[in-house]
Amino acid sequence: MGFEEEYQAFLLRHSRSRKGERLRRLMEGHGPTEKMFLENVWWPLFSNFHYLHPEYEVADFKDGRRYLDFAYIRTGARICFEIDGYGPHLRNVSRWQFSDNLERQNQLVIDGWVVIRFSYDQIAESPRRCQQTTQQIIGKILGQELDPLALSPMEKEVVRLALRKESSFTPREICEWLHISDRSARKILAGMAKKGAVIPFGGKQRIRSYQIGEAIRNNGKVFR
Repeated sequence: MGFEEEYQAFLLRHSRSRKGERLRRLMEGHGPTEKMFLENVWWPLFSNFHYLHPEYEVADFKDGRRYLDFAYIRTGARICFEIDGYGPHLRNVSRWQFSDNLERQNQLVIDGWVVIRFSYDQIAESPRRCQQTTQQIIGKILGQELDPLALSPMEKEVVRLALRKESSFTPREICEWLHISDRSARKILAGMAKKGAVIPFGGKQRIRSYQIGEAIRNNGKVFR
């Protein structure tokens, strides 16, 4: 299914599992800005909403309840994604409210959360940068689980090229993509072949092209 169908199914799953204040908060607190984050940032990276919870309830440091725009929760990871708008309500926030928001974030960090904040303008005008930040923080926390082959930055760029092409690729294309020599490109590809990240394809005396390996095909969204 495409984004819209998956998005509606995502909201339906969470609304069916909630009641009372938690349901009201989902219906009223999750709006167009939060949807834009999912469509512009999250969906292009993962094509699913696994482990993601909208308007997630957490205990407040004052013994109350608060809600996070999004919580990404899985073994070894608790990440809060907050989308901050800019408007009269924000410009006119009181000094007490400003301090309270800072205390709220501090308490989340103390409780073991990683807090990532994006502005409305960032997700609207610079979604690719937001994607990179999201990808980096999830990759950093989960490490080997998302990148079991422990690829180097250069190797990851090779994977990105391969996923874009969705077909075999040549050492020459890697030279042009990474601005490196043929010798360097072949050295990188040879190392990736040993890890099973790429598979030599074509050529008996001299390898002419490569295809991505099965491990990359299964985790390709991580590198896009």
